[in-house]
Amino acid sequence: MKDWASELDAITEQFLTSFGGYSSEQLNWKPNYQTWSIAQNIDHLIAVNESYYPVLVSLNEGTHKTPFIAKFGFMVSFLGKTILKAVNEDRKKKMKTFPIWEPTAGDLDGGILQRLEKHQTQLKRHMEASLDLINKGVVISSPANKNIVYTLEAAFDIIVSHERRHLEQAKQVVKDMKK
Repeated sequence: MKDWASELDAITEQFLTSFGGYSSEQLNWKPNYQTWSIAQNIDHLIAVNESYYPVLVSLNEGTHKTPFIAKFGFMVSFLGKTILKAVNEDRKKKMKTFPIWEPTAGDLDGGILQRLEKHQTQLKRHMEASLDLINKGVVISSPANKNIVYTLEAAFDIIVSHERRHLEQAKQVVKDMKK
């Protein structure tokens, strides 16, 4: 089984060391209106990850309703691989996010990194509480669209890969800021 907790710890550490010395103004700086600031990238990650909490809670409480489309294994596999590929950190193509995952439009407070650190601890707890479900091949739907289904294992892979992608996007903001 993969060690998502260690990967999340490494990503958190990279966010803290890369941006921990930045002022609120620097964290909220944007090279243009179409690009998210460092703080917005972090806010987006928190929004996406927290949208999985109700799914994980319902799985652990035994109240989760598996979507009908999950009965089609080829769809589960295809959609999981497609989403994972789409959020890969090496993928340079911009993507539009679902409205529920849009970051805060205005400036975010300078405590966004502390919020991320606290959030990552909560996320790891949720993941650890769900590890036994990985071996059962549990299928969930995306919190943004019930017709997008993948295994819980794929969901955790997607979450970690998505965090790496936005870490790289935040680092690009720094490069743009220095120009």
